[in-house]
Amino acid sequence: MAKVLVTGSAGFIGMHVALRLAEAGYEVIGMDNLNTYYSVDLKLARLRNQGIATNEIQYNRVLKGANKISFVQIDLADQHELTELFKAERFDYVVHLAAQAGVRYSIENPHAYIDSNVKGFLDILECCSRFKVEHLVYASSSSVYGTNEQVPFMEDHKTETQVSLYAATKKANEAMANSYASVHGLLVTGLRFFTVYGPYGRPDMALFKFTKKILEDEPIDIYNNGELERDFTYIDDIVDGIINLVNLNPNDRAQRHEIYNIGRGKPVRLMDFIEELEVALGMEAKKNFLPMQAGDVPKTWADTSRLEKATSYAPQVNLQEGVAQFVEWYLGHYNISRS
Repeated sequence: MAKVLVTGSAGFIGMHVALRLAEAGYEVIGMDNLNTYYSVDLKLARLRNQGIATNEIQYNRVLKGANKISFVQIDLADQHELTELFKAERFDYVVHLAAQAGVRYSIENPHAYIDSNVKGFLDILECCSRFKVEHLVYASSSSVYGTNEQVPFMEDHKTETQVSLYAATKKANEAMANSYASVHGLLVTGLRFFTVYGPYGRPDMALFKFTKKILEDEPIDIYNNGELERDFTYIDDIVDGIINLVNLNPNDRAQRHEIYNIGRGKPVRLMDFIEELEVALGMEAKKNFLPMQAGDVPKTWADTSRLEKATSYAPQVNLQEGVAQFVEWYLGHYNISRS
């Protein structure tokens, strides 16, 4: 049975990936530092959803759970503990999703992004190389495209104009991964995620924030006066793409390091997105229109043809279905009854 490390397994995407890998027959060890960037309660709920007894978590101790998923709390900055984990477990694959997230927060707390996203990623690369991991899949971001105005975004477009430190760290990750593939022969795949949403999503993301505000009858902040478009992509489609890449035969690849866009490939106007949420909630939002916020871009749109060719990637969940499923989860998770 192949063993996979999923970093960031108490995170939104990480939880869903860990569950799907376990269902597919892998032995999964999840890792997370459980920081306080947003609600730790939500992170612990995600771990419980994976069968982890969260009251038994101890730092740097692997806790066996249900569903072939175990968990260990380690910070990426703890190089010694991370190295010892790799040495003891001898992972076949690593899906690296742990990072300091958030474009806007990177303006307020830049050092956290260098520590986690740059130094932490270096430690992951070093461990994967030293302990002969067969394949490392890591999270990049659509934010690396920065001010690029060519649409849809393609992997060979120039990516030298990031507009946030978060985006710059993700661009740095791609360069670092490429160097380890070239120098050490490490098999590495980077995924540029496009606005992922769905159940157990992050509280700092638009869908979560808007839902909370609307239910509390508070106005929602709409930047650039609503003139924004995003390639919203449902979590199940994202996970399908990740799992298919983990399983990809290295002999089917031309390069040791590949980068893929992973999105729905259909940008949605922000106002249309809000309208779908209003329908799902049965409530109208109070809207507070604001100018463009620092670190934002007006439009994202993924060209996913490269991923489609490599893995037969084909997103299935449309916006209406995805928003409705998120709302059902939100109401159930927070015990809110429809009025």
